[in-house]
Amino acid sequence: MNTCLRMSIIVLMFRIDWRKFLFVGTSITLTGILLQISTLPYPLTIWIPPPPLAISSHRPFNGTTRLSETATSLAQDGQFESVVLLNHSAEFNQPVPVLEEGKKVSQQSIRSKAAKPEVLVTLPTQSRINVPGRLLRHIRSLTLDEALIYAKKEIESALFVTSDPDLYAPLFRNLSVFKRSYELMELMLKVYIYQEGKRPIFHQPQLKGIYSSEGWFMKLMQGNRQFITTDPEKAHLFYLPYSVRQLQLALYVQDSHDIKPLKRFLRNYVIMLSSKYPFWNRHHGSDHFFVACHDWGPYTVTEHEELTKNTIKALCNADLSEGIFVTGKDVSLPETTIRNPRKPLRNLGGKRASQRSILAFFAGRMHGRVRPLLLKYWGNKDEDMKIYRLLPNRVSRNMSYAHHMKSSKYCICPMGYEVNSPRIVEAIYYGCVPVIIADNFVPPLDEVLDWSAFSVIVAEKDIAEPDSDAATVVNFWDLLEWVLSLKLISFGSELNRIGLIHSMNVCSKTLGAWVKGIYKSIS
Repeated sequence: MNTCLRMSIIVLMFRIDWRKFLFVGTSITLTGILLQISTLPYPLTIWIPPPPLAISSHRPFNGTTRLSETATSLAQDGQFESVVLLNHSAEFNQPVPVLEEGKKVSQQSIRSKAAKPEVLVTLPTQSRINVPGRLLRHIRSLTLDEALIYAKKEIESALFVTSDPDLYAPLFRNLSVFKRSYELMELMLKVYIYQEGKRPIFHQPQLKGIYSSEGWFMKLMQGNRQFITTDPEKAHLFYLPYSVRQLQLALYVQDSHDIKPLKRFLRNYVIMLSSKYPFWNRHHGSDHFFVACHDWGPYTVTEHEELTKNTIKALCNADLSEGIFVTGKDVSLPETTIRNPRKPLRNLGGKRASQRSILAFFAGRMHGRVRPLLLKYWGNKDEDMKIYRLLPNRVSRNMSYAHHMKSSKYCICPMGYEVNSPRIVEAIYYGCVPVIIADNFVPPLDEVLDWSAFSVIVAEKDIAEPDSDAATVVNFWDLLEWVLSLKLISFGSELNRIGLIHSMNVCSKTLGAWVKGIYKSIS
């Protein structure tokens, strides 16, 4: 038997044209490889391509990632071909040095301070997700319009999700859409930042004070390498990197009540960009965005029609009654007061629900139309409700403003001159249920978060019955007591899990809510 086998091999070696055989075999192999690369976005593990992978990777706010069972099993089998970094670049995760506002720092002073230990803001840790290399190459091969169409279809056909180990589902309007949108944002989104514009109005974030949300967003976005591209031809979004707060400090004349110089400045800036580059004119500004937490943010754009109507506006002052903020396109940005940029999360948290002795609390200045009514009908009317004009010295000596919020079940967040209030985020900081009183106000990240699940929204007219006197008010009290019987104050721990309390992280992740808007405006 062995002799016959040897004879057959010898005959084949001399009769077969091995050059032709190798040529034909190589041609078939190369043809198969080219077919796979050009037509299939997924690995050709078998001759019939597998269905798209459902990658459950989302933990956007707290910096850790878990894969779904499908993705994990494939990773263990070695079928993932590359690794994509989520949430932050390596540079993005380094401590961020913060400079005091108004101080000029020389190179010598920087060197002298380098040896001294400083308290710095450290950003959340970096996450990783395994993604098929073929899928990445397929996505990167798409044109901008094709990529947006692809993403829109993926979001519309997102796998139905009712629970997630990393996200508290009841807080979201549609957890399935949010997860898939966020995953695609991490994979695809590219942002170009215009370099035009001089400091301090441009490229100089203000990280302290009531308007610091816009500054933190600018700071984190400019330091991010995952989303930022230096090639505008590859960008899905274009960032106008100015600060309305810095614009006010630079151009507004004190007590003039005239913001026209600010409007004209922004109008001329957009005209300059549209004449210098083709990107604004390509979609008339609908793929451009700016971030403004100052109250004047929406009013400073009205001198330029396309800037007003087309751009994506991330505003703290998200007021529907002005006709400038547009739901479905614009984004309501969280507003918070950062008192110490080096320790923005100082004094975070509050007492347990059973230890909160105050039913509702408010203390603040009496400007705007709502706050005087609140004080009129509820100031010093009930021991369980602490409603003050400003916190009296006799009270603050025993319990500070922050400690009042930490000890309250509900924190009243009435509008002032404008609809937005930093108390909403402060309430979440301290584990207190925010009670929002501001008609026409769009709560922060409203397209993503279901605010009815963790807040109370009260119409201005319901502060008191129209014909009631101060001693017999019913609506507000009954509403709070009813909600208290249905909701647990422990929602604060769930808010902490998704990172709403981390104001700088919320700002950096606002892009997740913008993806839907840009898809609508372009596709």
